[in-house]
This record gives sequence, structure tokens and C-alpha cells, in this order.
Amino acid sequence: MLHAISDWNNAYANTTNIAGGDRWPDAWVEPARAFREQLSASRRALLGLRYGEGQRHAYDLFMPEGTPQGLVVFVHGGYWLASDHSFWSHFAAGPLAHGYSVAMPSYSLCPQVRLADITQEIGKAVEAAAARIAGSLRLIGHSAGGHLATRMITRTSPLPANVRDRIAHVVSLSGLHDLRPLMKTDMNATIGIDDDEALRESPALLEPMAGARLTTWVGGAERAEFRRQSALLSNIWLGLGAQTCHVEEPDRHHFSVLNGLADAHHPLTQTLMA
Repeated sequence: MLHAISDWNNAYANTTNIAGGDRWPDAWVEPARAFREQLSASRRALLGLRYGEGQRHAYDLFMPEGTPQGLVVFVHGGYWLASDHSFWSHFAAGPLAHGYSVAMPSYSLCPQVRLADITQEIGKAVEAAAARIAGSLRLIGHSAGGHLATRMITRTSPLPANVRDRIAHVVSLSGLHDLRPLMKTDMNATIGIDDDEALRESPALLEPMAGARLTTWVGGAERAEFRRQSALLSNIWLGLGAQTCHVEEPDRHHFSVLNGLADAHHPLTQTLMA
């Protein structure tokens, strides 16, 4: 049987296709705030560090107990249109328990900048955080953040070689890897992706850097397009020499799929740190 997508807006609509979906991201505000307060009280939170001159060029850095074994950088989602690093703080708990510092940057949003500009900003944020913390480097991004995290390990990555060489693993959590379908949605009137940018900024249309290790992780209850986008990148990059793994976590939707990061023993956190 032939299949085709007739409603591109619905294909990428998460909130309206999840029962009670409109409670996110506000549901994360209080646990994130409480987590920052807890770590600040023990002097393990460095908040509002700068990586550039722009208003949103800031990141929070959370420190483990003892000397850090390395650094995890978490890149938030929001279709490059919304959110900032303050919503996600509590999801640092899992990697912190493994002895890693966790950096969470904000970045400029469309339409004030182009999506390609955001790629460059995340490169600067990763570079700045990596300069503070020695050891191996692991990146994880959710949704649009999954696009930005995987973009860092393409052959056209904005990262300098000395930072790229430290990246041990990237996890794209419900990531967007081929930007061309997003051009068919109404929100692209604000994002502004065009043909040229889609070709230059879609990880699925780019080659992975040498030695790239990638896990694409998506909820089994997510929209079909998010499941397809995740499987797509793992499949393509496997054929281009990367080490890849694709996971569909049962009964998780686009927002609950993040929960595993708050638990040091959850398979998502263990996979990221492996």
C-alpha cells in the first residue's frame, strides 16, 4: 500500500497529539528551578556563563561531586523558535551521577537569526564549555536540539579539530535530521529554511566526521515523522562509516522521552555515557 503525508503541520505537531500535551514545557519550570537551587547551595552550579556577546549567548554549567570525568552538553529543542536553557536543568541529574559536568546553553531564535547562525552559536557554546572541563565530551540534543547536536559531528562542523577529537558519543533524542520536510509546515514562515539552507544544515544530507559515534533515540509513541527522522540518520550514517544505533523506547512520547536523563540508571543515560 502506498503512503503519503497530506498534513505536514500535523505530522510535526507534538503538543496537540499528546493527551495533556499543553502542560509542557511549563511542567519542567519548577523541577528545573529546584534543581538549580539545590546545586547552587552546594556550589555545584555556575549559572549564566557567557560564550558570546548576544543576549541569549549564555549557558549553565553543573558540576558533579569531585573532579569531573568529562563534559556532557545538552542542547534544548523548541523548533529553533522557543525555549531556553532554564527549562531543562533537572535533566542533568543522570550524567552528573556518572561524574560528568553538564553544560546547558541557550541560543538565538528564529527569525532574529537564521538556522545556520544557530549552528555556529552552538559550536561556540560547546567550545566554551569544553575549554573549562577536561576529558571526553558527549553531546545530547532534544528535537531541534538533536539537529544541532548531530550537526556538530558532520564534516562541516563549526567545532575546531581539538574539540571534535574529544567527542566520544552523540545522542540525538527525537531529533530532526532532514530539514526539507519542515519547509512544508506553516511554522517555516517564521523559521525561514530555504532549499540551500536545508542542504547545508541537514545532518542526514551531510557526511559524519571520521570516528563519529551516534545513537538516535526516540519514543515509541511519538509522531511517525520523528520516528522516521531518527531511523533515517542512523541508517544513512551507518553507510557512511559512522558507528550508529537506533532505539525506540516503548510508551514514551515527545516530552516523556526526556525523563530517562534524570535517572543515572536509566538506559538513556547509560547509553549516553557508554
